[in-house]
Amino acid sequence: MELMDVLKKRRAVREYTDARLEAATIERLITAATLAPSAMNEQPWAFAALLDRKRIEGYGERAKWWLLENLHAAGFEERFHETLSAPGYALFYNAPALVLVLAKSSASQAMEDCCLAAENLMLAARDEGIGSCWIGLARPWLNLPETKKELRLPKGCEVVAPIVLGYPKEWPEPHGRNPAEIYWLA
Repeated sequence: MELMDVLKKRRAVREYTDARLEAATIERLITAATLAPSAMNEQPWAFAALLDRKRIEGYGERAKWWLLENLHAAGFEERFHETLSAPGYALFYNAPALVLVLAKSSASQAMEDCCLAAENLMLAARDEGIGSCWIGLARPWLNLPETKKELRLPKGCEVVAPIVLGYPKEWPEPHGRNPAEIYWLA
């Protein structure tokens, strides 16, 4: 696809087929993520990947129940309670792959740089016909010390972007975009 086509066609995918993703595919997407710009070329990112749907679902269930008990403490509004407690709601949407974009430092631009890497990963996924969805609700649970220890995430890393990946059952329709709000500086 041409770049503008990828930008226009990227969607948050929340329904995936049963098809597995190969490790080589995830490695390609992560390589694309590492091509993102970073402040002073620090490249403060690392990545953790999981290709086990059952484990991803299990972590999603645990994160969901933790969130229901800690919604306000985690910084989320009450409106998320209804979503999380809906019958059949799966936090990671039954995706076959989960990639965590990790900040390796607390440097002043590390989080933003990791967000740029996450966007590259999602755009590269779309270019390959793979759907993605950034699961921001999962971040507080994934950053709990006990969760990081269980997942064997490197010490000092912060989960910035939990992204699920898989082949979409169908591509969601676009929601439309507001026109750009531009303030020309004189």
